[in-house]
Amino acid sequence: MFNRLFIVCLTALIGGCAAAPSDSHLASSGSHAAVDPAAAAQASTASALRDLSARMTSGEAPQNPLFLSQEDRRLAFAHTEKFMPARVVKTADHAYPLTPAPADFSALRYEVDGQRFSVADFLAMPSAMGYMVVKDDQVLLEHYADGNDADSIWVSFSVTKSVTSMLIGAAIQEGYIQSVDDTVDMYLPRLRGTPYGAARIEDILHMASGMAWNEDYEDPKSDVAIAGTYNGVPLTDYFAQLPREHTAGEVFNYNTGEANLAGELLRAAIGNNAATFLSQQIWQPFGMSRDATWLIDMPGGGEAGGCCISATLGDYARLGLFAMHDGVLPNGKRVLPEGWMSASTTPFEGRDDYGYMWWLSDDGSYRAGGIFAQMIFVDPANNLVISAHGNAPTAVNSAYHKHLAAVTGVLSQHIAKQSQ
Repeated sequence: MFNRLFIVCLTALIGGCAAAPSDSHLASSGSHAAVDPAAAAQASTASALRDLSARMTSGEAPQNPLFLSQEDRRLAFAHTEKFMPARVVKTADHAYPLTPAPADFSALRYEVDGQRFSVADFLAMPSAMGYMVVKDDQVLLEHYADGNDADSIWVSFSVTKSVTSMLIGAAIQEGYIQSVDDTVDMYLPRLRGTPYGAARIEDILHMASGMAWNEDYEDPKSDVAIAGTYNGVPLTDYFAQLPREHTAGEVFNYNTGEANLAGELLRAAIGNNAATFLSQQIWQPFGMSRDATWLIDMPGGGEAGGCCISATLGDYARLGLFAMHDGVLPNGKRVLPEGWMSASTTPFEGRDDYGYMWWLSDDGSYRAGGIFAQMIFVDPANNLVISAHGNAPTAVNSAYHKHLAAVTGVLSQHIAKQSQ
């Protein structure tokens, strides 16, 4: 789900977009100027960002990116760091190899609302920003919308929750956190003596703290409307006054604030920012292809545990591979505790399709999902990962969401049959 951290103040943004290329990018050729295509594209993007910023600031376009037009969202989702402060997740100078091995899926068909479609039909949809199918480290399908490519980063929204869950595991492996049975107040003493402080880390990962929380994005008085962007002291102060409604660990209640609390707890435990920890534990040693960004609440502030890592489509897939390998690096070093992903993808009493911030399926596959159709799908039984960048017409429940689910299901079933 969308984390309201991305709802931004834009008063200082107009001059903050990437600058247009200087004249040094233009080379004289006789009486004509030879324009560098890359420089021209950069200039066009910078101009479009300035225009969007101006329209959002003036009120001509909504300041909440959820309500921007699909065309404007395409620009905003590719350049989140222009709309909020962000911390860079640095990669190393090597990338985990994904070998191109294009497969022919032209005969496959899937069904949505009684109509049949081909994979090509799906890829031609304007919402399909990127789609990648990886089996046995071979890329069977790789598609990008016009203007995007393998180096394009795209905001992940709640896919980030699943990454935060893995970072909690990494913190346990490193000894910063003792166990998921530890209570929240062991790491966030400001919550000591409150019902939230008595919740276990595992309850937070399951979104089953038992605390009252209203996640209605349409209600301006809901908890998510008031506190969905909070980090640090404002977050813990808000949670300290929430009442308990259920016994911890028993009732699932989707809670963006709870994911942000997991990020707060992580940063407190490691004594560092989450982006640096992600870089050191996963991004560099596993071999992501390029730097990512993670939005923060203010310059020098903290990352929200529930939202807004921006990464390439291939690195979405590599995150899926890292999860599928149970957090073991290519060199054999273990980053996550042994069996962490098995525990992460095991249903609990309160919800049979949710684990440690991963959505679960009956066949053993699982996925990280974000609004507007961001996805990392992992099928360990078939050594398969599918990743998606999306710009669906609506945040959830659009026709495109149905297409994404259906085409992913058909492709995974087809590949599983071929593997038998």
